[in-house]
Amino acid sequence: MPRVIVDAMGGDLGLEAVVEGVARLTIEDNDIQVVMVGDADEITRALGEQRVDPRKLQVVHAGPAVAMDENPKQALEERPDCSINVAMKLLAQGDCDALVSAGHTGATIVAASHHLERLPGIRRAALAAVYPTEQRHGPKEDPFALILDVGATLNASAEDLVSFAVMGAAYAQIISDNTSPRVALLSNGTEANKGTAAIREAHQTLLSHPDIHFAGNVEGLDIPRGTVDVIVCEGFLGNVVLKMLEGVSEVVTDLAKDAYARKFLWRLGLTMLSQGLRQLRAMTDWKQYGGAPLLGFDKVIIKAHGRSNARAIRNAIKVAAKAVERDLAGRIRDGMSAVE
Repeated sequence: MPRVIVDAMGGDLGLEAVVEGVARLTIEDNDIQVVMVGDADEITRALGEQRVDPRKLQVVHAGPAVAMDENPKQALEERPDCSINVAMKLLAQGDCDALVSAGHTGATIVAASHHLERLPGIRRAALAAVYPTEQRHGPKEDPFALILDVGATLNASAEDLVSFAVMGAAYAQIISDNTSPRVALLSNGTEANKGTAAIREAHQTLLSHPDIHFAGNVEGLDIPRGTVDVIVCEGFLGNVVLKMLEGVSEVVTDLAKDAYARKFLWRLGLTMLSQGLRQLRAMTDWKQYGGAPLLGFDKVIIKAHGRSNARAIRNAIKVAAKAVERDLAGRIRDGMSAVE
């Protein structure tokens, strides 16, 4: 029975969205136990407006969240009772198996680094994210793939890139039921001699890894096509790619709305393409994906989107529980032992 901590105070939509998502989860047919961390009085008030199963829920009091405009390291040092700090301490003590937060990404990463142990062989953590693709992936034919790192480690060595590949493959196996996900390095060419020194060295190491289905290098144009299941890169580049993908999907939606409002022929054409537009919206709807895993630590951490609504919070908790039940940490340990 997985126990998942939820940072109730994080997120742009406020406490009510988090509480609603947790409440929905508790009345479903599952064995997930949730520990909500935050202002106990405010959480209790919000829960009173929801239908909830109290047998699956516990509330732990904590201070306010780290604000998005705050320096995360300074905020954690000055306010040790902030919600993400208290939540991460509970996770480190073994009271729970996983953590979900829609709050400050930097604060989540710093708190994890302070309180949790890294898995053997892992030097740097990686924040992974899913993105929509043209091709389908795995037996479930998921319309998305995984990219990491997208911001936890800005500059990655060859050793880091290899560990990112191991962690990304393990996560894809669990979440997408893909027994042999295709893994590739993001580079400026598909040839083995292209890319930085770190990319070239990681390429050679991954070629000999017995448990990684290594597909070599891919270029930027391969990202939306979905030619592989997992793309590995350093955090600076990955963050730029992720923001670009989010921006493109928003621009396409805005252009469609504007065209629909302006001209009859556009309205007619968009009506004929409505099914395709609905599919595009579904593919780019990050709320269904649950969130981005922070990989490399001995506990499961899911960083939900800052704009997560109740549905996204609920899905993030379910993803965290699934990663615990299928022993994500154990799979990463096995993959890293093969590297050594």
